[in-house]
Amino acid sequence: MRKEILRMERVTYREQGMTQLENFNIAIKAGEIIGMVPVNHVGLAAFIRLLQQNLPLHYGYVYYQEKMVNHWRFPTMKYNRISVIQNRSSLAGGLTVADNVFVLRQGFRKCMVQPKVLRQQLQPFLEEIGVDISADAYVDELSAFEKLVVELLKAVVAGNRLIVMDDIGTFVSDRELKKLHEIMRHYASEGVAFLYIAAHFEDARQICDRIAMLMNGQIIKYYSGKEPVPKLFYFQCTEEFDRKVRKNMERKRPRPEERPVFEAKGICGENLKNLAFSVRSGECLVLQALDNAVFQELTDLVTGVWKPDEGTALVDGFPVRFPGDRRIGVIRELPAGTMVFSNMSYMDNLCFSLDHRFPDMWRRGSIKKSVAEEYGSLLGRDVFWKRVDELTEMEKYDLVYARILLQNPRTVFCIQPFKGAEVELRVRIWEHLEMFLDRGMAVVILAVNLADSLALANRLIRIRKGGRQEEFSREAFNRLPINTPWRYLYEEEG
Repeated sequence: MRKEILRMERVTYREQGMTQLENFNIAIKAGEIIGMVPVNHVGLAAFIRLLQQNLPLHYGYVYYQEKMVNHWRFPTMKYNRISVIQNRSSLAGGLTVADNVFVLRQGFRKCMVQPKVLRQQLQPFLEEIGVDISADAYVDELSAFEKLVVELLKAVVAGNRLIVMDDIGTFVSDRELKKLHEIMRHYASEGVAFLYIAAHFEDARQICDRIAMLMNGQIIKYYSGKEPVPKLFYFQCTEEFDRKVRKNMERKRPRPEERPVFEAKGICGENLKNLAFSVRSGECLVLQALDNAVFQELTDLVTGVWKPDEGTALVDGFPVRFPGDRRIGVIRELPAGTMVFSNMSYMDNLCFSLDHRFPDMWRRGSIKKSVAEEYGSLLGRDVFWKRVDELTEMEKYDLVYARILLQNPRTVFCIQPFKGAEVELRVRIWEHLEMFLDRGMAVVILAVNLADSLALANRLIRIRKGGRQEEFSREAFNRLPINTPWRYLYEEEG
């Protein structure tokens, strides 16, 4: 009989008077890979905090490695030896791989550190999982995939028997994700348990034995990873998003004879070779980078960090330069944290890309007043008087997307727009992107993992390292990998 690694029994947990988890139950045994798909994010962050630290419970019991570690009457406040691996790396950037894996682990007590010995200790672990990473490499130099592997090794070396992988599929390529799954299966065979949190059932079913659906702080149902999820599930839990996906199937396609709004011709760099694509007015194109280096180069191109060695970009047939060209709009990854400026007022945040349309905007208060009247129904009348750091996450997203709407560019580049968003926020992002398309803007989505981006797309171009491209029309989406989100809808259409 397999050892039980984690059990949370009838847990109710509150923060600041708000119930985050209610009558919450979960059990994970040694060697299991359990999936968790949050329909919304209510209770998810609280659940992760409770895994790491034994915080006071309103009711319930928590057991780790068959020992009670938390009790509703006697919270210990101690930390559990459970690792949580997320998009934001917990590694120390100024240290080497070997230092992170061995020196920073709990229980390391040597006063003198011998790099040669650490290298020798790390090498068997790397060979065991078939990964080639230098023990002397500094963490800052590693790719997103390599950082994940190092964090995983650090957890294993520390002896942690439960490892939480939180939405890792959104920031590594399909090939790298497949390799991570192989590593997880290897350590699962040695008794390590995994909790795999994913935004989509299709992602979780690739690797998980069981999949729990989390909604409003409760696990509402378990599914077997080997069985297809009933389609009824989507209508019960994500009805609005499902409806929008189906509606988009009927969207009027741009006519082939229409002149492209944006064209990239012969873009070359370290990882991109002769990149060429075009997009038309009102069309949504997804560029999926099948390698993180390719994705980074695409991102650096549209944000102006990197200029290509060769090639040109055109808007309506005229050259364009990134950044600063108001004919191009760019929405960065996780824009609530990267594109909202707390030292500026809400109205200044909203209007600062309008200077090309109204050169004297900053001297004329009437322009801002007109903007407030026009966008009050979209953003809410009260939001204009809020401090920026008081805005909710959704209000910050609304602010960023409304700014682009005001800018009225010919083409909008969106970098992983649905990353980390719960269902309600994904619906809101979808609505904003629909507004762009209805206004005649071309939308280009840059993605590593398709997530929800494909559901909005007219076309998909998959780009491999070295520049090889593979294009899919919407009619061919049903030929994509089985783990593609919303793939069943494309099968119905086909």
